[in-house]
Amino acid sequence: MKVAVSVREGAISSSTLLKRLRSGSKKNATYAAFREVGRVIRTVQLLRYLSDPALRRRVTAATNKTEAFNGFSQWIGFGNRGVIADNDPVEQEKAMKFNALLTNAVIFHNALDIAEIVRQLLEEGWEIEPEGLAQISPYLTEHINRFGEYSTHELGIQPEAYDPNLDVDFTPLREQDLTAAGFSQAA
Repeated sequence: MKVAVSVREGAISSSTLLKRLRSGSKKNATYAAFREVGRVIRTVQLLRYLSDPALRRRVTAATNKTEAFNGFSQWIGFGNRGVIADNDPVEQEKAMKFNALLTNAVIFHNALDIAEIVRQLLEEGWEIEPEGLAQISPYLTEHINRFGEYSTHELGIQPEAYDPNLDVDFTPLREQDLTAAGFSQAA
């Protein structure tokens, strides 16, 4: 409480407090007090989690949503197996932000597509239950072709007919292989 009042009253700056806490010295009374408060809070939360089935369901649902998003984001950012090869922090941040932007754009597009399909079903007379609609995930991938589809017929380019015949006599190579095998057996 002393520390909180001191920060609020301006007796100690928050940056000074953070410097003291960052040192992590066990001799520092403020550090030790905050560590113990953190342990108490963590223990209370753990006991609440263990004793409250509804809380466990909410935490599990939130964790599953987060994991689904992370898996979807990794699926979207498939290039280089998700490894950021650049050591420059600015370039690393660009790569992460680009992947997040692309992921969110695809999620937005999926949500628009889902909404359009729901509207069409409602117009056709289908009854949509809110519980069922809540189960639909925007992390759909089946309709996405990550590798693209390349066509040359618009350019008027016709590939030459495939001819599997090479007209190459491989007999000398086969004779060398037989000769080499004979030498290895004799040795």
